[in-house]
Amino acid sequence: MASKNAHSSALQKSLESALESREKRWIRRRLPDPNTSSSNSPLIDFSSNDYLSLSNSPALRAHFLQRLSAAPDVLGSGGSRLLVNGRAHAALEARLADFFKSETAMLFNSGFDANVGFFSCIPQPGDVVVYDEYIHASVHDGIRASRARDAQFAFSHNSLSDLQRVLMRLREERKGLAAGENSVFLAVESLYSMDGTFAPLAEIVDLLDEVFPARNGYLVVDEAHSTGIYGPQGRGRVAMLGLEDRVLARLHTFGKALAATGAVLLTNTLVRDYLLNYARSLIYTTSLSYANIIAGDCSFDMLTNGTAQHLSKRLLDLSAYFTDTLRPLLESRQIPPSLVSLPSHLSQVSHQDPSPIIPIMTPHPRPLSAYLLALGMNARPITWPTVPKGKDRVRVCLHTGNTKEDMDRLIDGIVAWAEETVQDGTKVVLTTRTQHSNSLVLAGIVESKL
Repeated sequence: MASKNAHSSALQKSLESALESREKRWIRRRLPDPNTSSSNSPLIDFSSNDYLSLSNSPALRAHFLQRLSAAPDVLGSGGSRLLVNGRAHAALEARLADFFKSETAMLFNSGFDANVGFFSCIPQPGDVVVYDEYIHASVHDGIRASRARDAQFAFSHNSLSDLQRVLMRLREERKGLAAGENSVFLAVESLYSMDGTFAPLAEIVDLLDEVFPARNGYLVVDEAHSTGIYGPQGRGRVAMLGLEDRVLARLHTFGKALAATGAVLLTNTLVRDYLLNYARSLIYTTSLSYANIIAGDCSFDMLTNGTAQHLSKRLLDLSAYFTDTLRPLLESRQIPPSLVSLPSHLSQVSHQDPSPIIPIMTPHPRPLSAYLLALGMNARPITWPTVPKGKDRVRVCLHTGNTKEDMDRLIDGIVAWAEETVQDGTKVVLTTRTQHSNSLVLAGIVESKL
């Protein structure tokens, strides 16, 4: 018993030490107050991924409830897909393969599960995985569990020149790649979740074909944050660019703009069959419930009937308005870029493709977030390790349900905080973190040296 207690004490000390270290560096994660993030919160939502505001759509709610009441199966799913292949699941996969113009489709419980499943089993011995340095954590987890875990290479975010350098070096150093005997899997996101940047997909597939003319270079695109917003009927940026036949696999998730749960991996029949046999995140988990499948199916009805296209146009108009209004205002008020700025990819006067994800770059994301919260707006601070060190920001996510008045209120709040901070060089609005009902409460002003 004494030995067990000693081990428990050692574990406790180790866990507490790790958490205390994060606390000191202001990077300890906590769940947000549910009162600030629920759908009926009095705060203006600039935080969630509910880009099209479908979670609050009366039309979608009514449609879902009607479909639910008429469905033969609602509760549970019965187990893994390999044990119980529900008719609703198979029907949705067939629908999505047709909708996205893909040879086949495979449902996963989440985008995380899909990425882990694909990258942990598809790369074979001798293969290589190349990825954008900002790729999602799920891809990293998949690669670490794969047979290519010792052959993974990053390239600078959205840099075609650096990607070319990496691919050329790999071709020169690895005879199997040059001869077409091994494969390169290139992982990118069509829209990056923290920066709101777009991968140059057309240029990437051209570069892959140029460096690997044997066509052993395969592009895998995570469309989680572009689903429902871009492309014909919200089919994503791969479809928008007409690249469906040049991409090995596309991931679309249901839990962001579509206000549902789950994900679909679009690929060919051979890859799908291989995943069924080797993807542990698919094989060893209970599949989505029938209610989840019905909800996802209803959300795709919003895409096929044109509702999402109307909503996405309004969303992107709001995004353009926000950046085109904030940028010149920061300049005219002479706000130091070292205090608050928009990233360089949003610095041009006009941009063809607005993004609903807009990072407000600042070395003091928590003070700015707390200031906005006090004004009735929920925009979350993002720091390392979620983003690289020195790239702290308040991440603003816009939604169709936001108004121009909401945009103006947010812009005014950002500028007011910056001006107050500049005017009193010794004041930094910080957050005091107190626990109430296991929630994080933001409050207080602490004097500190800038």
